[in-house]
Amino acid sequence: MTEFHYDVLVVGAGHAGCEAAHAAARMGAKTCLITMDMNKIAQMSCNPAIGGIAKGQIVREIDALGGKTGEVTDAAAIQFRILNRSKGPAMWSPRAQCDRQRFILEWRKILENTENLHIWQDEAAELIVENGTLRGLETIWGARFYAPTVVITAGTFLNGLMHIGRKQVEGGRCSEPAAKLLTDSIVKLGIEVGRMKTGTPVRIDGRSVDFSQLERQDGDENPSKFSFLPDTQPVDNQLPCWLVYTSLDVHDTLRTGFADSPLFNGTIQGIGPRYCPSIEDKLRTFAGKDMHQLFLEPEGRNTHEYYLNGFSSSLPWQVQIAALQKIKGFENVTVYRPGYAVEYDYFPPTQLHHTLETKLIHGLYFAGQVNGTTGYEEAAAQGLLAGINAVLALRGTEPLILGRDEAYIGVLIDDLVTKGVDEPYRM
Repeated sequence: MTEFHYDVLVVGAGHAGCEAAHAAARMGAKTCLITMDMNKIAQMSCNPAIGGIAKGQIVREIDALGGKTGEVTDAAAIQFRILNRSKGPAMWSPRAQCDRQRFILEWRKILENTENLHIWQDEAAELIVENGTLRGLETIWGARFYAPTVVITAGTFLNGLMHIGRKQVEGGRCSEPAAKLLTDSIVKLGIEVGRMKTGTPVRIDGRSVDFSQLERQDGDENPSKFSFLPDTQPVDNQLPCWLVYTSLDVHDTLRTGFADSPLFNGTIQGIGPRYCPSIEDKLRTFAGKDMHQLFLEPEGRNTHEYYLNGFSSSLPWQVQIAALQKIKGFENVTVYRPGYAVEYDYFPPTQLHHTLETKLIHGLYFAGQVNGTTGYEEAAAQGLLAGINAVLALRGTEPLILGRDEAYIGVLIDDLVTKGVDEPYRM
């Protein structure tokens, strides 16, 4: 068999793709989720955490709509905190630190046991469009998938290019290849494309850290959870996070690499997220600050790997390590991998209806970072709505459009499709 026939195809198995595929299949549509690596389903590409200001509300809206991000988070959580407890209840924000590998396994278990859902490991290469009508797609291995609806949730993989100092490597994530064909297929349809940038911090071996010099940050004494369903329980046996601080000595060391920074020498053309800047961006924007707060966070229960939140960087790896060793408690630090930046293609979201269907091609939907957003929660929300609306369109029934006065998700989607983005959008 060289042809496959489905109702809905979903390209990419990140947070948007998982929610889109699950929603479509749960609604009875024969669905296929196409991913380049089944072992990286719902990979937390950056921080292994869910929630936070506004984002926590989005996760609970996803839960109320039948999505799975909240349930998966509760199953994978290793710490739960309500942020902004010192302020009024309107500012309280749930956040869970997660076990990265457990998160993947929980999502995969859900998807593999969802009726009407099939997973195919491959790379989408070209959309099949005949006489202006979407028919499906073809993969790099020549498999042809026919369906009247396709949801693109390719994250940072479309022509992804990673940067560390003056070194560049093609890829959507560390050690994972870029998808180099699909963008051209989409652009040929008349859809506009742009470039954006994001980044991720260094990963540290916890055995090399002197935790006695760090400030411990525990989870809530009586932790809550994200899902309102009784199937999940609050996290037990929580792991601590740790507060770390930079210094003028650290900053001076980082500045020695500025001439080689792709952010400053013009190598990176894409725009980065304002609310999650790299450490070198912080030093330039807040030049008068003597220190910056960082968060050292565990990646899971059965690993020594830690994530240094707030230390995103594309500086040369030698500079990153030298600067880290100037941080109190990190004098003998060793790392698993340095931070890096990644540039990728996105499609300005003003080209979409509020259903997340493209205005030019009926049946073609975009969700997640391909719409210029950043964040797992924003991606998951878009994927959920795109999957739901793809099936509703197949049925010929009214779409699900949430108003700005009804949901944070409504604000998110309305902002995207009416205002567009000039930087990675996050709630």
